[in-house]
Amino acid sequence: MKIKLLLVSFFGAAAVALAADPTPAISSANILAHTKVLSSDEFEGRAPGTPGEEKSVAYLVGEFKKLGLQPGNPDGTYIQNVPLVGITSTPTLSFNIDGHTLALEHVNEFIGPSSRITPHVEAKDTDVVFVGYGVVAPEFGWDDYKGVDVKGKTVIMLINDPPVIDPATGQLDPKVFGGKAMTYYGRWTYKYEIAAAKGAAACLIVHETGPAGYPYAVLVGSNTRENFEISAPDKNASHVAMQGWLTLDTARKVFAAAGQNYDTLKAAAVSRDFRPVTLGAKASFAVDNVLRNVASRNVVALLPGSDPKLRNEYLIYTAHWDHLGRDPRLKGDQIYNGAADNAAGCAVLLELARAFSQLPPDQRPKRSILFLSVTAEEKGLLGSRYYASDPLYPLNRTLANINMDGANQFGPTSDMATVGFGASTIDDIGIAVAAAQGREMKPEAHPENGSYYRSDHFEFAKVGVPSYYPKNGRTYIGMPADFAEKQVQDYIANRYHKVTDEVQPDWTFEGAAQDTLFLLQVGWRIANGDTWPEWKPGNEFKARRDAMMKAAGK
Repeated sequence: MKIKLLLVSFFGAAAVALAADPTPAISSANILAHTKVLSSDEFEGRAPGTPGEEKSVAYLVGEFKKLGLQPGNPDGTYIQNVPLVGITSTPTLSFNIDGHTLALEHVNEFIGPSSRITPHVEAKDTDVVFVGYGVVAPEFGWDDYKGVDVKGKTVIMLINDPPVIDPATGQLDPKVFGGKAMTYYGRWTYKYEIAAAKGAAACLIVHETGPAGYPYAVLVGSNTRENFEISAPDKNASHVAMQGWLTLDTARKVFAAAGQNYDTLKAAAVSRDFRPVTLGAKASFAVDNVLRNVASRNVVALLPGSDPKLRNEYLIYTAHWDHLGRDPRLKGDQIYNGAADNAAGCAVLLELARAFSQLPPDQRPKRSILFLSVTAEEKGLLGSRYYASDPLYPLNRTLANINMDGANQFGPTSDMATVGFGASTIDDIGIAVAAAQGREMKPEAHPENGSYYRSDHFEFAKVGVPSYYPKNGRTYIGMPADFAEKQVQDYIANRYHKVTDEVQPDWTFEGAAQDTLFLLQVGWRIANGDTWPEWKPGNEFKARRDAMMKAAGK
């Protein structure tokens, strides 16, 4: 199926786009075809450092070449090399309480990989401290580490932000940790970072499915096989030695053995007055790491801007090509095909590239467009982090990043959603483009899951580049009102980061075609705009961008 919003078959006259916007035909068949190829068993789950990477990179480069796009690397290639280190961790963890040893079972009770690039780490008889939510947030007057030195100790903490209630409404207070929406303080990445900054030996996060946004099985699938880090001269010596998780039942067992009630301490942690609690236990752990150097790759193609005065300014579209690869320990199906995550997003990136490259000369964007498919998103946003730290084009000449992670596999919607709604002026453009399509732009449905901090746009945001992460809508035309929520919950429960994430018989990608045109028009307006996108006042990334642009004299 091809979709042109100048046609009114879906929405009537309200769907007519603004006259200035290009309306190229977008092919849902192309998106489906690319998704089928990239998620096929032949690609072996697209793990970095495997034959699946070789095939994925070759496919993407081949498709960009077919479209006549230029190499995106100034060195004349379509490749940005990303030096990674593969780490396969085998951990042990035990607690000594009143002379009794409580040895935990790996996988069933805890996971505990190490991100240090070294064959072995260990610590014996470390004090164990419960630090609530493990947050230090001066802007909220919050310090979960107050009055205690955790250097060399094992810290245990809760996932997500402290759920602070506004007494006037009885609801989560939007003025403290974003209310319902997760802030970066709630993400596991922050919690490991602050524990490391405090000098902790190990950081153990208690997993609960609701606050985490995914079941414990997702952590097992992602963390008990080979993980990756960007190769670093210091071998990540500043990281905590064990970056672990405890199951909820295990945490309750450890706390009870130490004479504490987990639920009581969890309730106490939702207060600025909370003080860390030493559990009266000693934790000992060891992690053996099998290491290998991996020369991974980002794939990048360039559509030069049509205006010679502006073509040295860039808009970047991103979609990660990697997934979880193959697990030979599994019986039966061993391949994590990653059809929705993120073969579909790559397929949209390729269809966007095709549509942009085939615009007539008078509609070509004035500024240059980079199509960047990054590696190792599933291993911690490493490919995008590497680009953001070592960009091929200066960040002070990068207008914005637009990220695709997943796609609407089903039919058209009368709405769209933005993860991190209201963060930048790109949202204003998105609202206008959606309205021109006869659609309503809404905030994401589940901000408590912290999705803004879980995909590649976040690495661009961290260095200051305005970043935009739109997602498909939830009001499907001709479908029951609960269709979207049922699909989301079914995916999370049955296919997310599982070998069952494969192309389904009912996938048409008609909705993805609709969204692809939206993405093209938003990017086209940015690339042709008189003003650059900006973070809105109060945004956590605004100061970084302002400093970057001031240093560049802009």
